[in-house]
Amino acid sequence: MKELIFISSVQKELAAERRAIKSYIQGDTLLSQFFEVFLFEDSPASGRRANEVYLKEVDRCDIYLGLLGEEYGYEDAEGISPTEREFDRATAAGKERLVFIKGEKDAGRHPKMKALVRKAADQLVRRRFGSIPELTTLVYSSLVTRLINAGTVRTRPFDAATCPRATFDDLSRQKVLRFLALAKTERKYSLGLETPTEEVLTHLKLLDEGRLSHAAVLLFSENPQQFLVTSMVKCLHFYGTTVEKPFSDYKIFKGTVFEMADQAVEFVLNRISEAVGTRAESNRAPRTFELPREAIAEAIANAVAHRDYASNASVQVMLFRDRLEVWNPGELPPSLTFEDLRRPHASIPRNPLIAEPMYLTRHIEGAGTGILDMIGLCKAAGLRPPEFSQSGGQFIQTIWRAQAATTVQVGPQSRPSRDQAGETQPPQSGLGEKLGEKLGEKLGENELRILQLILQDRRISIPKMATEVGISKTAVDKNLAKLKKKGVLRHVGPAKGGYWEILLDQPG
Repeated sequence: MKELIFISSVQKELAAERRAIKSYIQGDTLLSQFFEVFLFEDSPASGRRANEVYLKEVDRCDIYLGLLGEEYGYEDAEGISPTEREFDRATAAGKERLVFIKGEKDAGRHPKMKALVRKAADQLVRRRFGSIPELTTLVYSSLVTRLINAGTVRTRPFDAATCPRATFDDLSRQKVLRFLALAKTERKYSLGLETPTEEVLTHLKLLDEGRLSHAAVLLFSENPQQFLVTSMVKCLHFYGTTVEKPFSDYKIFKGTVFEMADQAVEFVLNRISEAVGTRAESNRAPRTFELPREAIAEAIANAVAHRDYASNASVQVMLFRDRLEVWNPGELPPSLTFEDLRRPHASIPRNPLIAEPMYLTRHIEGAGTGILDMIGLCKAAGLRPPEFSQSGGQFIQTIWRAQAATTVQVGPQSRPSRDQAGETQPPQSGLGEKLGEKLGEKLGENELRILQLILQDRRISIPKMATEVGISKTAVDKNLAKLKKKGVLRHVGPAKGGYWEILLDQPG
């Protein structure tokens, strides 16, 4: 049964703080399992006097949470405010009391509020806060401490706890060897390929009293989803800018955290535009993707490494016409804000035992630099800065695509586009114009439309091209042959399962 928290304060002065605490507890995966919050303003109207209602709720609650600000509030006939009445009632009833004082200085407080602050200080430890993020961090710490002291939760992270039913027979030696080889190459990891699996697990702290932890299963199991069903990555590709059917493509990737991250990155790369440069500086022509590959990999690896694996939700990678969104179950640590992500910040991994091996294989960076790298890569590529948000217990990373990939701009007759505010913008130099400059000639309308479809989906089939353009499959084949002959298009891989490449910088 959940414990009831009664929030006491001057309602009008601290309305935002009261609501923030309730929302935070309701939205937190851990706290929401054990606590519910009473706010007087959420109570339905009744014939009882207000003081009867709030004092009865104090009697009913398990935890009294007091917020003390500058104002003392309404005073009854005896000159006592509801906030002080509630504090006294909780004290007399022997309730757990958590008191948080807004501001470091008491000079501006109402004299009676100063007296109440001193009364609280004489009886218990109270904490001060300056902002709502600071307050929620303090509340989180206090409530988790209560759970730990009561033995309700373990102090170890989820990834460090024993994975029921998993045994050493469920691990893959080949996957351990691949990890050792990559860690040695990328970070000069000290253990060699000859190291026994159990020694590797011990060195990485992946054993819980001799048994496999959740982290060990997610890193090296032959089939991690046998034990953690939702530990998968769902990848979706949409035609437009909203979540709606039909999907252009939908894949579910399973396996270890390394495998899922790598497969999800390839899913995105195979569906965004790519240019192949010249071989002027090396034998291999450089490949430049519309979105920086490292930024894509960082966003996806972050989601896989830092997600809440106790959640029934999965990581989702969604590619839209104008953006890439990566959703993972969980929230930022209470000590971090979205603003903190845009400046140097501490690394606070939700799953430290998963994060360390992913760091050793260079899937993620340490010391909180990964997101800063992502922001820098997008800026260098001329893209809008990545955005970070929270929705329904999901942390969302958004990487914006280039304007050329979000609107139909395939020639001189391109329609005007609209910016994010809906304002009409003049046509910009499009794909057709760039290729026309290269070839010294214009491309036909159907050729341009086919190239635009490929720009949106590099694995698009010929029947689908025919449907979208409104011509026969034979006509599509003829247009593709022309584009190949002109040196602006080529097909890579087998006829089934390959993909198209648009070549802006060189023929062939």
